[in-house]
Amino acid sequence: MTTQPSPPNSKPQRLSFDDARERMLLAARVSTQHDMCSLSQALGRVLAVDVFSPINVPGFNNSAMDGYALNVADFAQPPAQFEVVQRIMAGQVGMALASGHAARIFTGAPVPSGCNAVVPQEDATLDQACVTFNKPIKPKQHIRNAGEDIATGALLIPCGTRLAPQHLAMLASVGIAKVDVFKPLTVALLFTGDELTEPGEPLAPGAIYNSNRYAITALVEQLGCVVQSIEIVKDSSAQTIKALEQAAQSSDVILTCGGVSVGEADHVRAAVQSLGQLDLWQIAMKPGKPLAYGRIGQADFIGLPGNPVSAFLTFLLLARPLLLKRLGRTDTQLTTTPVKADFDWPAQQARTEFLRVKCSHLSNGDILAQRWPNQGAGVMSSLMWADGLVRTRDNIAIHTGDQVDYISLHALLS
Repeated sequence: MTTQPSPPNSKPQRLSFDDARERMLLAARVSTQHDMCSLSQALGRVLAVDVFSPINVPGFNNSAMDGYALNVADFAQPPAQFEVVQRIMAGQVGMALASGHAARIFTGAPVPSGCNAVVPQEDATLDQACVTFNKPIKPKQHIRNAGEDIATGALLIPCGTRLAPQHLAMLASVGIAKVDVFKPLTVALLFTGDELTEPGEPLAPGAIYNSNRYAITALVEQLGCVVQSIEIVKDSSAQTIKALEQAAQSSDVILTCGGVSVGEADHVRAAVQSLGQLDLWQIAMKPGKPLAYGRIGQADFIGLPGNPVSAFLTFLLLARPLLLKRLGRTDTQLTTTPVKADFDWPAQQARTEFLRVKCSHLSNGDILAQRWPNQGAGVMSSLMWADGLVRTRDNIAIHTGDQVDYISLHALLS
């Protein structure tokens, strides 16, 4: 898969977006390092093995309602009254019920031996020690059977799942206190450019604030990765090589912003080739053409463009799935939804574009995608406004009313 290094000012053949995404996913190595983690520390961690239930849930037949547990000998002709002989609270075990007898029972309480129906209290009338019912009684009504939710040995949560609160509740419900999870990836972040200034500092002529640092750091951490280091690298070949070399020794993944194009101050590409290998560079997509992927030692290298929107979207569309796979996750697919375009867009030759859009739902069920007017690679206001992206196809124009492929930003950011 390794490409031959290209001269600094050459124009290599650009990979299609789909080819680049596929090749990056094929190159992603799932971590082999695991941890045993308590449930209290497991939120956001990724399961390294399938988890099976050691018990039935529920563990016993129990009442789904507050009401009366019955032993009905003949459902076609049940007795007019049932004698109430006991009271069973949740956590208590009642005595066996004889035919024609009832027990006052509460939600979650074990149904006693002989019980074959539960009647809700709102359908019952109690007169001293006897109860009558104003609706027909059906066999097994309002009884939750043992193993109805989860059977012993059933797959509870598959390997590759990132644990959310509902997963922790499920694990706790079957008595599992610890889980085998992948160790989080460590990521080194390098931001290149003499012009970068930290927010809060005075802005010199020609300088810009380093918004990429805060966007990419947040995106990386949101996936469950650990940011090992953050460094601002000046436009110097020697400093770039040194920073990359140090990052490769301490991190699983190196992520850079800027410096991967062909300008005189763009040193990242050459530095990666001198230290390791560059497997792909230049993608036929917009925004985000100068994305790079390779390896330095045992560390993956991902070079994002420097323009804020390009960096943000190439991370979500290309870097994110690679990091997910390396984390042990299986949800790396790019899901699209058909919507209707509320705009025109000219055909683009041999290039995939991702247009920032916002959708509205019409009363007839149609979903219309409206385009942000300025699709420039540095227009961060478009990402504040948009709720998704419309993907264009090579050499195919978009006309108002056409069906187009919509990608939810909420899904990519969740």
